[in-house]
Amino acid sequence: MTQPRALTIAGSDSGGGAGIQADLKTFTVLRTYGTSVITCVTAQNTLGVTGVYPLTPDQVAAQLDAVLSDIGTDSAKTGMLYDAPIIAVVADRVRRYGIRNLVVDPVMIAKGGHPLLLPEAQAAVRELLLPLALVVTPNLPEAEALTGMTIRTRADMAAAGRRLLQMGARAAVVKGGHLEEGPAADLLVAADGSQQWLEAERAESRHTHGTGCTFSAAIAAGLARGLQLPEAVSLAKAFISLAIRKAPGIGAGHGPTNHLAWLEEGCGLPGEGDERR
Repeated sequence: MTQPRALTIAGSDSGGGAGIQADLKTFTVLRTYGTSVITCVTAQNTLGVTGVYPLTPDQVAAQLDAVLSDIGTDSAKTGMLYDAPIIAVVADRVRRYGIRNLVVDPVMIAKGGHPLLLPEAQAAVRELLLPLALVVTPNLPEAEALTGMTIRTRADMAAAGRRLLQMGARAAVVKGGHLEEGPAADLLVAADGSQQWLEAERAESRHTHGTGCTFSAAIAAGLARGLQLPEAVSLAKAFISLAIRKAPGIGAGHGPTNHLAWLEEGCGLPGEGDERR
């Protein structure tokens, strides 16, 4: 059987906690062959981003063509895309190569506050990427930016999820980590109108760099392995919750999570007798 393949289209994080690096670690741990298309090179560590160096749309397109014309992919995820021309070329190749299992993580701002998506590019995310997405995975500030809504409650999260579906996405996971009280709760809103809450004990930790990247990468890995979307999202929630709880404590700022925790704790995969933690 061909090994499942997952593609990440994102920025490079020199600190290794987010972006392409986090995605490839996640793919590997979840036994998925990972390929990558780099959109930007960043200079960053746990204290913040000190430089962003976007590639040209032609350079991004060349990477996409090289990977997809030969290796292909069973799923793909987008992360940091930075500007509208890059978004346009990514959307074009997603359509051209018929990628159906597309996870859109609308990365906008780094943990330290540095912008990773130009404000004028938000419209391109809404108009070009959301209609191609199997699922979009915004945190609350990103969901507010995309929908124009104010989100303060679980009811607001549900309304934002429905709005994202109206904008073209086939499903949405609105991540509730920014809510101030209660467990870390995320909401999956599906095209059929169903809703599924995914909860985990809130971890009081500053080591949460790259959580959104890792979560969306785990969804993409699950989809590549043939899981249905609700099962892939549940896998991703378990994966990132464990990675946060077992964070290695690297760096003086917002440190990375522990992508190896899934292996260290002996977790498996759905259908393989796993006991998810």
